[in-house]
Amino acid sequence: MNLALFDFDGTITQRELFRPFLEFAVPPARLRWGGLLLSPMVVGYKLGVVSPNAMRACAVRVGLQGMDDVHAQEMGRRFADEIIPTVLRPHAMERIRWHQQQGDRVVVVSGALDVYLSHWCRQHGLELVCSLLEVRGGRMTGRYLGPQCVGAQKQQRVRAAYDVDAYPLVYAYGDTHEDRELLQMAHRRYFQWQEQA
Repeated sequence: MNLALFDFDGTITQRELFRPFLEFAVPPARLRWGGLLLSPMVVGYKLGVVSPNAMRACAVRVGLQGMDDVHAQEMGRRFADEIIPTVLRPHAMERIRWHQQQGDRVVVVSGALDVYLSHWCRQHGLELVCSLLEVRGGRMTGRYLGPQCVGAQKQQRVRAAYDVDAYPLVYAYGDTHEDRELLQMAHRRYFQWQEQA
C-alpha cells in the first residue's frame, strides 16, 4: 500500500472554492454588509500587503460567526452535493480512482474548510486533513480551530496523522506555493499535474 496526498482547490478542482462556499452558505444581507466591511482587506490582499491566511480568517469571522452548526453542516453537505461536482477536474478524479484501485491510502490535504470538504471526502471514500472551524455551544465562533492547513502545516499535520516513512511510495499532488512542503514529502511529486524531478 502506497500513500497518495492530494491538495484540493486547483488540483482536484478547476478553481478555489473558499469564496463560493461563503457565497453559498452565508445569508445575502450578511454577504452584502460583510463585503463592505472586508473591502479594505480585499484591496490590501490584492496589493499583496494582506496575507491569504489573514484574508481567509477575516472572511470566516465575518461570514460564519454565530451560525448554527447544524445549519452550517447542512449547507456544507448541499455544497458538496450541488457545487463541487461542477468544478472537478476529470483527470484528477481518474487519478484518485487509479490510486484507490491500487489499494493506496488516498488523503486530501487542504486548507479548505471541513464544513463542506468532510462531506465530499466521505462520498468518495477519501481520508481528510484540512482546516477546521471552531464550534462552541452549537454555534460557529467564526474562528479556525488551530492554524489553517496551508504551507508547512500540511506537512506537519500529515506527519502527525500518518507514519509517512512506513509507505514504500508516497505520491503528492499540488498546484501552488502553499503545497511546496506537501510535495517535498513525496517520492513522486506532481505540480499542476506535471511530474517533478
